[in-house]
Amino acid sequence: MASVEHCLYCFETLAAELQGRKPMTLDQIKKSWAEYISSTTPAAATTSSEASSSSSSSSSEAAVKQSPALRRLAASSSSSTSSSSSSSLSLTSSTPATSLSSSPAPPEGEEVASSSPLFITWNTNHPRHGYVLRGCIGTFEPQPLATGLSSYALISALQDSRFHPISLSELPKLQVAVTLLTDFEDAKDKMDWELGKHGIRISFYERGRRYGATYLPDVATEQGWTKEETLVSLMRKAGWSGRGEGWEGVDLRVVRYQGRKEKLEYEGYKEWREWVEEQQGRE
Repeated sequence: MASVEHCLYCFETLAAELQGRKPMTLDQIKKSWAEYISSTTPAAATTSSEASSSSSSSSSEAAVKQSPALRRLAASSSSSTSSSSSSSLSLTSSTPATSLSSSPAPPEGEEVASSSPLFITWNTNHPRHGYVLRGCIGTFEPQPLATGLSSYALISALQDSRFHPISLSELPKLQVAVTLLTDFEDAKDKMDWELGKHGIRISFYERGRRYGATYLPDVATEQGWTKEETLVSLMRKAGWSGRGEGWEGVDLRVVRYQGRKEKLEYEGYKEWREWVEEQQGRE
């Protein structure tokens, strides 16, 4: 499943690229995050009267009390879960897609994958519309997370052809979402998938041309679409220009999949990064 550390890694990669410095590695971030969560003792996060009643609380619980941003991060950590914009896609191609909400938590004890197909979504905080898409690119080919997350964090931020590259001044307004893709299955027919559970990738031929596109699991429900509306929208995204009522006559191949997702706002990254720099200053 995607994790807070994966989100921190994406922010760290992009920030370092824009600031002209070397980023921390994923392993370094994992170690740092564990230390960050446990760095505040119950006594430091509560009053003396609270401390006596919470002596059995973990250090991560204390850190949660200390900071709103950290509270959100710790809660999501414990309970959470295109370089090419071409309409011709395969399971090993990169594809732009929108993704805005979290997936359910995986079964207890599920291990974090070391490699996975993945998508990185950048959203920016609009004063009237909330978080809106700023860039999203991913791949259906399994990637080692240590290299895939950093690569696609930059590709989605700087090379999504629908947007101009993200600038350093935009960092404070950003939110990142990491989606790791799982459970790929050939659907029995074009309707053999569930809204809110499955992402879908379609492919089809018309007049000798191959089309293809994908939506991540949460796109349809976030937009309030039915299955039919989702499929028509996805066909349009792929470049299909036929009459709306003619979509049912198109022979669609549908691959369904699921996603494990985590997201993080810049505030959370900034708070952790300042703590990292403070620790480095003490060495």
